[in-house]
Amino acid sequence: MKCMFCGCIESKVVDSRPTEEGNAIRRRRECLNCNKRFTTYEKIDSLPLLVIKKDGSREPFDIEKIKKGIIKSCEKRPVGMEKIDSLAAEVEKKAFNSLKKEIESSDIGEMVMDELKNLDPVAYVRFASVYRQFTDINTFMVELNKLISEK
Repeated sequence: MKCMFCGCIESKVVDSRPTEEGNAIRRRRECLNCNKRFTTYEKIDSLPLLVIKKDGSREPFDIEKIKKGIIKSCEKRPVGMEKIDSLAAEVEKKAFNSLKKEIESSDIGEMVMDELKNLDPVAYVRFASVYRQFTDINTFMVELNKLISEK
């Protein structure tokens, strides 16, 4: 595993344990060159899942893109990376458990919003405003009113 600090490919595993979900192994590694530590994850290589974008193009499912969107919506909110990782893993699990070879990006967006709604309502509204492309204040208020009525 290549060190993210110095680029050396020699490292040793100092700790290894399963993740909370049990679908990956978390490994703490120490670079043999610079002695800095970093974390890697090992998981089962699964069949590829293609995401059908709004324009009809297809690309491989990428959990990092989901995490980036969640992180952006949770900016300046009391939501830790552990919860963000867990939310992204839950969306990934749902997507792969659909047993489809292709999934619409809109389906993934809805999965993220369902999870965010329970995690942090403000982050949910932020994500929804970008995802659903709110064009005016009325559209925004309709979504807020739905959220309030669900509580």
